[in-house]
Amino acid sequence: MTSPVDLASELVADIRANAETAEADRRVPDHIIRAMAERGLFRLCVPSAYGGSEVDPLTLVRVLETIAIGDGSTGWVAMIGATTGALGFYLPEEGAAEVYSSDPEVLTGGVFAPRGVAHPDEGGFRVTGRWGFASGCEHATWLIGGSLVDGLPPPRQMVFRASEVRVLDTWRVSGLRGTGSHDMAVEDVFVPESRQASIVSEPPRLRTPLSAFPVFGLLAVGIAAVCLGIARAAVDELIGLASVKKPEGSGRLLYERPGTQAAVGAAEGELRAARAFLEEALSEVWEAATQAGEISVRDRALVRLAATHATHSAASTVDLMYSAGGGTSIYETSPLQRHFRDIHTATQHMMVAPPTLELTGRVLLGLDTDTSQL
Repeated sequence: MTSPVDLASELVADIRANAETAEADRRVPDHIIRAMAERGLFRLCVPSAYGGSEVDPLTLVRVLETIAIGDGSTGWVAMIGATTGALGFYLPEEGAAEVYSSDPEVLTGGVFAPRGVAHPDEGGFRVTGRWGFASGCEHATWLIGGSLVDGLPPPRQMVFRASEVRVLDTWRVSGLRGTGSHDMAVEDVFVPESRQASIVSEPPRLRTPLSAFPVFGLLAVGIAAVCLGIARAAVDELIGLASVKKPEGSGRLLYERPGTQAAVGAAEGELRAARAFLEEALSEVWEAATQAGEISVRDRALVRLAATHATHSAASTVDLMYSAGGGTSIYETSPLQRHFRDIHTATQHMMVAPPTLELTGRVLLGLDTDTSQL
Protein backbone atom coordinates (compact mmCIF):
# COMPACT_ATOMS: atom_id res chain seq x y z
CA MET A 1 0.00 0.00 0.00
CA THR A 2 1.41 3.39 -1.01
CA SER A 3 2.07 5.69 1.95
CA PRO A 4 0.39 9.12 2.14
CA VAL A 5 3.83 10.76 1.89
CA ASP A 6 4.56 8.91 -1.35
CA LEU A 7 1.12 9.84 -2.69
CA ALA A 8 1.86 13.49 -1.94
CA SER A 9 5.31 13.20 -3.54
CA GLU A 10 3.70 12.10 -6.81
CA LEU A 11 2.03 15.50 -7.09
CA VAL A 12 4.90 17.84 -6.19
CA ALA A 13 6.12 18.48 -9.73
CA ASP A 14 2.61 19.38 -10.94
CA ILE A 15 1.95 21.49 -7.86
CA ARG A 16 5.19 23.41 -8.42
CA ALA A 17 4.41 23.92 -12.11
CA ASN A 18 1.03 25.44 -11.18
CA ALA A 19 2.18 27.62 -8.27
CA GLU A 20 2.10 30.84 -10.29
CA THR A 21 -1.33 29.95 -11.67
CA ALA A 22 -2.64 29.37 -8.15
CA GLU A 23 -1.32 32.74 -7.05
CA ALA A 24 -2.71 34.60 -10.06
CA ASP A 25 -6.14 32.95 -9.78
CA ARG A 26 -6.14 33.17 -5.97
CA ARG A 27 -7.16 29.51 -5.77
CA VAL A 28 -5.52 26.13 -6.21
CA PRO A 29 -6.27 24.71 -9.69
CA ASP A 30 -9.22 22.33 -9.71
CA HIS A 31 -7.24 19.42 -11.15
CA ILE A 32 -4.77 19.56 -8.25
CA ILE A 33 -7.60 19.60 -5.72
CA ARG A 34 -9.07 16.54 -7.43
CA ALA A 35 -5.71 14.78 -7.45
CA MET A 36 -5.23 15.38 -3.71
CA ALA A 37 -8.80 14.28 -2.98
CA GLU A 38 -8.43 11.11 -5.04
CA ARG A 39 -5.33 10.22 -3.01
CA GLY A 40 -7.14 10.76 0.28
CA LEU A 41 -4.91 13.66 1.33
CA PHE A 42 -7.87 15.61 2.72
CA ARG A 43 -8.90 12.63 4.89
CA LEU A 44 -5.69 12.23 6.88
CA CYS A 45 -7.35 13.26 10.17
CA VAL A 46 -10.82 11.87 9.49
CA PRO A 47 -11.68 8.99 11.87
CA SER A 48 -11.21 5.56 10.37
CA ALA A 49 -14.78 4.80 11.48
CA TYR A 50 -15.93 7.15 8.71
CA GLY A 51 -13.46 6.03 6.07
CA GLY A 52 -10.57 8.33 6.97
CA SER A 53 -6.86 7.53 7.23
CA GLU A 54 -6.52 8.71 10.84
CA VAL A 55 -2.75 9.04 10.48
CA ASP A 56 -0.38 9.92 13.28
CA PRO A 57 0.62 13.62 13.55
CA LEU A 58 4.16 13.00 12.32
CA THR A 59 2.84 11.49 9.08
CA LEU A 60 0.54 14.51 8.75
CA VAL A 61 3.56 16.81 9.04
CA ARG A 62 5.51 14.93 6.40
CA VAL A 63 2.62 14.94 3.93
CA LEU A 64 1.90 18.66 4.33
CA GLU A 65 5.58 19.55 4.23
CA THR A 66 5.96 17.60 0.98
CA ILE A 67 3.02 19.37 -0.66
CA ALA A 68 4.25 22.79 0.52
CA ILE A 69 7.66 22.20 -1.04
CA GLY A 70 5.77 22.36 -4.33
CA ASP A 71 3.71 25.40 -3.32
CA GLY A 72 2.92 26.97 0.03
CA SER A 73 -0.66 27.89 -0.86
CA THR A 74 -1.46 24.37 -2.00
CA GLY A 75 0.09 22.99 1.16
CA TRP A 76 -2.02 25.37 3.22
CA VAL A 77 -5.28 24.29 1.57
CA ALA A 78 -4.29 20.65 2.10
CA MET A 79 -3.60 21.47 5.74
CA ILE A 80 -7.02 23.04 6.28
CA GLY A 81 -8.75 20.16 4.52
CA ALA A 82 -6.87 17.59 6.58
CA THR A 83 -7.07 19.17 10.03
CA THR A 84 -10.77 20.12 9.85
CA GLY A 85 -11.39 16.40 9.31
CA ALA A 86 -10.66 15.92 13.02
CA LEU A 87 -14.07 17.39 13.78
CA GLY A 88 -15.34 13.93 12.87
CA PHE A 89 -14.23 12.75 16.32
CA TYR A 90 -16.62 15.21 17.99
CA LEU A 91 -19.73 15.21 15.80
CA PRO A 92 -22.65 12.92 16.62
CA GLU A 93 -22.44 9.70 14.62
CA GLU A 94 -25.28 10.63 12.25
CA GLY A 95 -23.69 13.96 11.33
CA ALA A 96 -20.17 12.61 11.08
CA ALA A 97 -21.33 9.87 8.72
CA GLU A 98 -23.27 12.38 6.63
CA VAL A 99 -20.24 14.65 6.26
CA TYR A 100 -17.38 12.17 5.95
CA SER A 101 -18.80 8.84 4.78
CA SER A 102 -21.11 10.00 1.99
CA ASP A 103 -18.28 11.12 -0.32
CA PRO A 104 -14.84 9.44 -0.37
CA GLU A 105 -13.32 12.63 -1.78
CA VAL A 106 -14.96 15.03 0.66
CA LEU A 107 -13.15 18.29 1.41
CA THR A 108 -14.02 20.19 4.57
CA GLY A 109 -12.93 23.70 5.42
CA GLY A 110 -14.05 26.74 7.34
CA VAL A 111 -13.12 28.68 10.44
CA PHE A 112 -13.24 27.56 14.08
CA ALA A 113 -13.25 31.15 15.43
CA PRO A 114 -16.72 31.91 16.89
CA ARG A 115 -17.87 34.62 14.47
CA GLY A 116 -21.40 33.28 14.15
CA VAL A 117 -24.46 33.41 16.38
CA ALA A 118 -26.67 30.34 16.69
CA HIS A 119 -30.19 30.27 18.06
CA PRO A 120 -31.80 26.98 19.13
CA ASP A 121 -34.53 25.75 16.82
CA GLU A 122 -36.45 22.48 16.74
CA GLY A 123 -33.93 19.73 16.06
CA GLY A 124 -30.98 22.08 15.71
CA PHE A 125 -29.95 25.71 15.34
CA ARG A 126 -30.45 28.72 13.12
CA VAL A 127 -27.08 30.30 12.39
CA THR A 128 -26.03 33.71 11.06
CA GLY A 129 -22.44 34.86 10.80
CA ARG A 130 -19.46 35.94 8.77
CA TRP A 131 -15.99 34.43 9.03
CA GLY A 132 -12.67 35.60 7.58
CA PHE A 133 -9.75 33.46 6.40
CA ALA A 134 -11.85 30.58 5.04
CA SER A 135 -8.99 28.92 3.16
CA GLY A 136 -10.00 26.78 0.20
CA CYS A 137 -13.67 27.67 0.68
CA GLU A 138 -14.36 27.67 -3.07
CA HIS A 139 -13.42 23.99 -3.27
CA ALA A 140 -15.02 22.72 -0.06
CA THR A 141 -17.93 20.29 0.16
CA TRP A 142 -18.74 21.29 3.74
CA LEU A 143 -17.76 24.43 5.65
CA ILE A 144 -17.41 24.84 9.41
CA GLY A 145 -18.28 28.05 11.22
CA GLY A 146 -17.55 28.58 14.91
CA SER A 147 -20.59 30.05 16.63
CA LEU A 148 -21.88 31.12 20.04
CA VAL A 149 -25.33 29.85 21.01
CA ASP A 150 -27.43 32.93 21.81
CA GLY A 151 -24.13 34.81 21.84
CA LEU A 152 -22.78 32.93 24.85
CA PRO A 153 -19.72 30.65 25.22
CA PRO A 154 -18.58 27.96 24.84
CA PRO A 155 -18.18 28.15 21.07
CA ARG A 156 -19.66 25.37 18.93
CA GLN A 157 -18.64 24.33 15.44
CA MET A 158 -21.55 24.36 12.99
CA VAL A 159 -21.19 22.42 9.73
CA PHE A 160 -22.86 23.89 6.63
CA ARG A 161 -23.29 22.53 3.15
CA ALA A 162 -21.14 24.56 0.77
CA SER A 163 -24.29 25.49 -1.16
CA GLU A 164 -25.65 27.20 1.99
CA VAL A 165 -22.61 29.48 2.29
CA ARG A 166 -21.97 32.76 0.49
CA VAL A 167 -18.30 33.31 -0.42
CA LEU A 168 -17.26 36.97 -0.39
CA ASP A 169 -14.33 37.97 -2.59
CA THR A 170 -12.03 39.49 0.04
CA TRP A 171 -8.72 37.62 -0.40
CA ARG A 172 -6.42 40.31 -1.85
CA VAL A 173 -3.26 39.92 0.20
CA SER A 174 0.52 39.84 0.10
CA GLY A 175 1.16 36.12 0.55
CA LEU A 176 -0.47 32.69 0.37
CA ARG A 177 -2.64 34.20 -2.33
CA GLY A 178 -3.44 30.84 -3.85
CA THR A 179 -5.28 29.70 -0.71
CA GLY A 180 -8.41 31.62 -1.68
CA SER A 181 -9.02 32.43 1.99
CA HIS A 182 -12.04 34.62 1.35
CA ASP A 183 -14.68 35.58 3.87
CA MET A 184 -17.69 33.28 4.09
CA ALA A 185 -21.15 34.12 5.37
CA VAL A 186 -24.45 32.45 6.23
CA GLU A 187 -27.78 33.98 7.15
CA ASP A 188 -30.42 32.09 9.11
CA VAL A 189 -29.15 28.69 7.95
CA PHE A 190 -30.56 25.67 9.76
CA VAL A 191 -27.94 23.26 11.15
CA PRO A 192 -29.31 20.00 12.58
CA GLU A 193 -28.20 18.88 16.02
CA SER A 194 -26.21 16.09 14.36
CA ARG A 195 -23.96 18.56 12.52
CA GLN A 196 -22.63 20.59 15.42
CA ALA A 197 -20.23 20.00 18.29
CA SER A 198 -17.84 21.81 20.60
CA ILE A 199 -14.14 20.98 20.49
CA VAL A 200 -13.60 23.17 23.55
CA SER A 201 -16.18 22.03 26.09
CA GLU A 202 -16.91 18.45 25.03
CA PRO A 203 -14.69 15.35 24.83
CA PRO A 204 -14.41 13.50 21.52
CA ARG A 205 -17.14 10.93 20.94
CA LEU A 206 -14.63 8.47 19.48
CA ARG A 207 -11.68 7.52 21.66
CA THR A 208 -8.58 6.77 19.60
CA PRO A 209 -4.96 7.95 19.84
CA LEU A 210 -5.57 10.70 17.30
CA SER A 211 -8.70 11.92 19.10
CA ALA A 212 -6.51 12.43 22.20
CA PHE A 213 -4.53 14.96 20.19
CA PRO A 214 -6.12 18.43 20.57
CA VAL A 215 -7.60 19.93 17.38
CA PHE A 216 -5.87 23.27 17.97
CA GLY A 217 -2.60 21.38 18.36
CA LEU A 218 -3.17 19.63 15.02
CA LEU A 219 -3.84 22.97 13.38
CA ALA A 220 -0.65 24.51 14.78
CA VAL A 221 1.39 21.47 13.75
CA GLY A 222 -0.13 21.64 10.26
CA ILE A 223 0.84 25.29 9.90
CA ALA A 224 4.38 24.47 11.00
CA ALA A 225 4.57 21.67 8.45
CA VAL A 226 3.57 24.01 5.63
CA CYS A 227 6.18 26.53 6.77
CA LEU A 228 8.90 23.88 6.87
CA GLY A 229 8.01 22.97 3.29
CA ILE A 230 8.16 26.59 2.13
CA ALA A 231 11.56 26.99 3.81
CA ARG A 232 12.90 23.79 2.23
CA ALA A 233 11.79 25.05 -1.18
CA ALA A 234 13.60 28.35 -0.54
CA VAL A 235 16.84 26.60 0.38
CA ASP A 236 16.63 24.40 -2.71
CA GLU A 237 15.88 27.42 -4.90
CA LEU A 238 18.86 29.39 -3.58
CA ILE A 239 21.22 26.44 -4.06
CA GLY A 240 20.07 26.10 -7.64
CA LEU A 241 20.43 29.84 -8.25
CA ALA A 242 23.88 29.98 -6.67
CA SER A 243 25.26 27.47 -9.17
CA VAL A 244 24.38 29.67 -12.18
CA LYS A 245 24.27 33.27 -10.99
CA LYS A 246 27.32 35.50 -11.22
CA PRO A 247 26.64 38.67 -9.20
CA GLU A 248 27.17 42.03 -10.90
CA GLY A 249 30.80 43.08 -10.76
CA SER A 250 31.96 39.67 -9.52
CA GLY A 251 34.12 37.16 -11.31
CA ARG A 252 32.80 34.28 -9.22
CA LEU A 253 29.54 32.38 -9.18
CA LEU A 254 27.30 33.05 -6.23
CA TYR A 255 28.05 29.69 -4.61
CA GLU A 256 31.78 30.49 -4.54
CA ARG A 257 31.24 33.45 -2.21
CA PRO A 258 31.86 32.84 1.52
CA GLY A 259 28.74 34.82 2.42
CA THR A 260 26.55 32.51 0.38
CA GLN A 261 28.20 29.44 1.84
CA ALA A 262 27.64 30.74 5.38
CA ALA A 263 24.01 31.62 4.67
CA VAL A 264 23.23 28.17 3.27
CA GLY A 265 24.97 26.48 6.18
CA ALA A 266 23.09 28.58 8.74
CA ALA A 267 19.77 28.06 6.96
CA GLU A 268 20.21 24.30 6.70
CA GLY A 269 21.17 24.03 10.37
CA GLU A 270 18.26 26.16 11.58
CA LEU A 271 15.73 24.35 9.44
CA ARG A 272 16.86 20.87 10.42
CA ALA A 273 17.02 21.78 14.11
CA ALA A 274 13.47 23.16 14.06
CA ARG A 275 12.18 20.10 12.25
CA ALA A 276 13.96 17.80 14.71
CA PHE A 277 12.37 19.54 17.72
CA LEU A 278 8.91 19.24 16.13
CA GLU A 279 9.43 15.56 15.34
CA GLU A 280 10.72 14.87 18.85
CA ALA A 281 7.73 16.57 20.48
CA LEU A 282 5.26 14.76 18.24
CA SER A 283 6.89 11.38 18.80
CA GLU A 284 6.73 11.78 22.58
CA VAL A 285 3.13 12.95 22.54
CA TRP A 286 2.04 10.21 20.16
CA GLU A 287 3.56 7.61 22.46
CA ALA A 288 1.52 9.02 25.34
CA ALA A 289 -1.63 9.07 23.21
CA THR A 290 -1.23 5.46 22.10
CA GLN A 291 -0.26 4.09 25.52
CA ALA A 292 -2.28 6.20 27.96
CA GLY A 293 -5.02 7.52 25.68
CA GLU A 294 -4.46 11.09 26.82
CA ILE A 295 -1.92 13.89 26.56
CA SER A 296 -0.83 16.02 29.49
CA VAL A 297 -1.14 19.80 29.44
CA ARG A 298 2.65 20.06 29.56
CA ASP A 299 3.03 17.85 26.50
CA ARG A 300 0.36 19.81 24.66
CA ALA A 301 2.28 22.97 25.48
CA LEU A 302 5.53 21.47 24.16
CA VAL A 303 3.83 20.57 20.87
CA ARG A 304 2.56 24.12 20.49
CA LEU A 305 6.00 25.46 21.37
CA ALA A 306 7.64 23.18 18.80
CA ALA A 307 5.13 24.23 16.14
CA THR A 308 5.63 27.93 16.84
CA HIS A 309 9.39 27.53 16.93
CA ALA A 310 9.37 25.62 13.63
CA THR A 311 7.23 28.28 11.98
CA HIS A 312 9.48 31.16 12.96
CA SER A 313 12.68 29.23 12.28
CA ALA A 314 11.31 28.51 8.81
CA ALA A 315 10.69 32.23 8.32
CA SER A 316 14.26 32.99 9.40
CA THR A 317 15.52 30.39 6.93
CA VAL A 318 13.55 31.97 4.08
CA ASP A 319 14.86 35.40 5.03
CA LEU A 320 18.44 34.13 4.77
CA MET A 321 17.81 32.65 1.33
CA TYR A 322 15.93 35.70 0.08
CA SER A 323 18.82 37.97 1.12
CA ALA A 324 21.45 35.64 -0.32
CA GLY A 325 19.66 35.71 -3.67
CA GLY A 326 20.33 39.43 -4.01
CA GLY A 327 18.48 41.41 -6.66
CA THR A 328 17.25 38.24 -8.32
CA SER A 329 14.99 37.57 -5.33
CA ILE A 330 12.73 40.57 -5.95
CA TYR A 331 11.60 39.62 -9.46
CA GLU A 332 8.29 37.87 -10.02
CA THR A 333 10.18 35.24 -12.01
CA SER A 334 11.98 34.14 -8.84
CA PRO A 335 10.15 31.75 -6.50
CA LEU A 336 12.15 33.29 -3.65
CA GLN A 337 9.91 36.36 -3.57
CA ARG A 338 6.81 34.15 -3.34
CA HIS A 339 8.38 32.04 -0.58
CA PHE A 340 9.22 35.26 1.29
CA ARG A 341 5.66 36.59 1.05
CA ASP A 342 4.05 33.24 1.82
CA ILE A 343 6.10 32.52 4.93
CA HIS A 344 5.50 35.96 6.40
CA THR A 345 1.78 35.55 5.87
CA ALA A 346 1.80 32.17 7.62
CA THR A 347 3.59 33.57 10.69
CA GLN A 348 0.63 35.87 11.35
CA HIS A 349 -1.71 32.99 12.21
CA MET A 350 -2.76 33.12 15.85
CA MET A 351 -1.94 29.43 16.41
CA VAL A 352 1.77 30.13 15.89
CA ALA A 353 2.00 33.84 16.70
CA PRO A 354 4.47 35.12 19.35
CA PRO A 355 1.84 35.12 22.17
CA THR A 356 2.02 31.32 21.97
CA LEU A 357 5.43 31.60 23.62
CA GLU A 358 3.84 33.34 26.60
CA LEU A 359 1.14 30.67 26.79
CA THR A 360 3.57 27.77 26.70
CA GLY A 361 5.98 29.55 29.04
CA ARG A 362 3.28 29.94 31.66
CA VAL A 363 2.56 26.21 31.49
CA LEU A 364 6.23 25.29 31.79
CA LEU A 365 6.60 27.64 34.76
CA GLY A 366 3.64 26.02 36.51
CA LEU A 367 1.49 29.17 36.49
CA ASP A 368 -2.31 29.15 36.29
CA THR A 369 -3.10 29.26 32.57
CA ASP A 370 -6.12 29.13 30.30
CA THR A 371 -5.22 26.04 28.29
CA SER A 372 -8.39 25.88 26.15
CA GLN A 373 -6.38 27.01 23.12
CA LEU A 374 -3.77 24.27 23.54
